[in-house]
Amino acid sequence: MSRIVCSATLIAAAFSLVLFAGAGKAASQEYMDGMIEPYLEVNISSQAPGVIDEVLVERGDVVKKGQVVAKLRAGVEKADVELAEAQVAFSKRKLGRNEELFAKEDISANERDELETDLKKGEAILEEAKAKLEMRDIRSTVDGVVVKRELAAGEYVGEKPILTIAQINPLNVEVVAPVRRYGSITRGMLAEVRPEAPVGGSYTGRVVIVDRVVDAASGTFGIRVELPNVSMALPAGLKCRVRFYKK
Repeated sequence: MSRIVCSATLIAAAFSLVLFAGAGKAASQEYMDGMIEPYLEVNISSQAPGVIDEVLVERGDVVKKGQVVAKLRAGVEKADVELAEAQVAFSKRKLGRNEELFAKEDISANERDELETDLKKGEAILEEAKAKLEMRDIRSTVDGVVVKRELAAGEYVGEKPILTIAQINPLNVEVVAPVRRYGSITRGMLAEVRPEAPVGGSYTGRVVIVDRVVDAASGTFGIRVELPNVSMALPAGLKCRVRFYKK
């Protein structure tokens, strides 16, 4: 009889351990709802007002930082550069012709200084003209994808942006977590991100922000996960499921 009792006790203890282990596993496997968003969205405009000559990209195009995405009409600026280049070239020839005269002391040091000053002024004017011409090329400030095209060729650029570009490498995953998980999720933890169908798959990110203020009305707090997207295969705007775990 004692053996039967002992065996029953051992079975019950083993069953309790299994339940405990299962409960722990379930807690570690808890998924939360999230939203995959662009890391950054920037409005591309112009430093100077003007009329658009051409827009070189369309919605959905992938662009690189520094890439020219639009051009403004630049007839006046090009003419200013050509005029300044001609003036600099003339000043250099004039100074060269007078070097021999200066060596023979046929012109004074003061006259030579005036010639050199004229050349420096011309070079400064040329650099300014080139800078103004460069401003007619509108460049992307990030690596990303064109998500919106606001203006077209022939339209005037004022305060309104020409394009909106989204940086999607990395991506931000915004998660709203229940307050009972506050303190158990910390910066630096890893996160498994599972985008909704039809994308699917499993991706690994890292927690970069944990809100320090809880929303009392909903009993939740916010978490941000940074998700690498080097190939830009993952689109922003997807719902997802997120699970957090330590290394």
